[in-house]
Amino acid sequence: MTGKQRMLNAYRGVPNDRPAIAPEFWYYYPARLLGLDMIRFAREIPFHQALKQTFQAFDCEGWGIAFCGPANPQVTSRSTERWIDNNTLETVTTTSTPKGDLRTVSRISRDEPGWSLEGAVKDRDHDFPAWEIAAFGGDPDTMDCSPLIRAWEDVGDAYLLEAWLGVPFFDFVAGGRDGGFETGVYDFLDPDFLPRLEALHERYRDRMVRTVRRICTQTPLESLCIGCSWSCNSLIGPELWRRWDKPIIRAVAEEAHRHGRLLHIHFHGKCMETVADFAGTGIDCVCPFERPPGGDVNGLDELRTVERLLRGRTTMNGNVHTVETLIRGTPDDVRREVREILEAFRGNPRVIVGTGDQVGRETPEENLRALVETAKSG
Repeated sequence: MTGKQRMLNAYRGVPNDRPAIAPEFWYYYPARLLGLDMIRFAREIPFHQALKQTFQAFDCEGWGIAFCGPANPQVTSRSTERWIDNNTLETVTTTSTPKGDLRTVSRISRDEPGWSLEGAVKDRDHDFPAWEIAAFGGDPDTMDCSPLIRAWEDVGDAYLLEAWLGVPFFDFVAGGRDGGFETGVYDFLDPDFLPRLEALHERYRDRMVRTVRRICTQTPLESLCIGCSWSCNSLIGPELWRRWDKPIIRAVAEEAHRHGRLLHIHFHGKCMETVADFAGTGIDCVCPFERPPGGDVNGLDELRTVERLLRGRTTMNGNVHTVETLIRGTPDDVRREVREILEAFRGNPRVIVGTGDQVGRETPEENLRALVETAKSG
């Protein structure tokens, strides 16, 4: 059985020959394995290929994402770069639209992936019209999906490569704001801004559904993925998530299922208050069900609660603590957490042994080997 087939079986609730295993190898560990700093890794290595090499090195399954997006004929961009020091590269980008220019500033270092210093929307009244054009200008119905197909063919059956759809609605809006999460919360609580948000919400839902339809009709990719920046219980809480993000996720799931495809959601931080929502929204798989302090799925009893609330309708992926266990712990600590996951989901094929978010570069290799070997032995 191939790595991709084990992952697909787990997403569909089909029994496997053994549990699927999917450590979240994202940026740090593949870069370490390939001997590259973050700048070279980001610029020289296709992400899906780096993941393939990493999953093969550890002889396990996994998931990853590939990207494409519609061309936007209404905007032009120009960027300038400068070295802040020997380690850090800064990029200033000016995006020109019919409603004005937007400026963003980001940095990337040899040690860390990129981060934002300056968001596009600084003055909401002045910048928002230009940002809407930049964010919505491309037409999903004409999107060139060939990058997805090429990446899918490159990966083959090694692991489950998914089409990246973007982020939930809160993250979409707040991600454009200077100040990010904090500014976004104030926007979403401003009654004067609610009519604008509601109109944007409908537009975003339509765009996401059309994007799903385009990918499903133009590519063979089996699964699609929505990520997460701040849209989780730990930051915006369940009320805002249910009001703004859940309806769009449900619409995306319905469209994906209409085409016989699957939907995977990445949901950081605490999740226990919304686990039942996952099952009722049509999501096929959710990760990473983190343990405290970042999450709230701690040990066998709470894993059993998660298994019950998912009702055999949604697959759980994750839960091995990436810091306290994988970085600071021992192989025995890793084995204990893997066994708790397997015990809680015994007899339920909807489980993937994974990590509570990204594997840190400091993670001892013997701990990762213990995770894979213990999951394989059951």
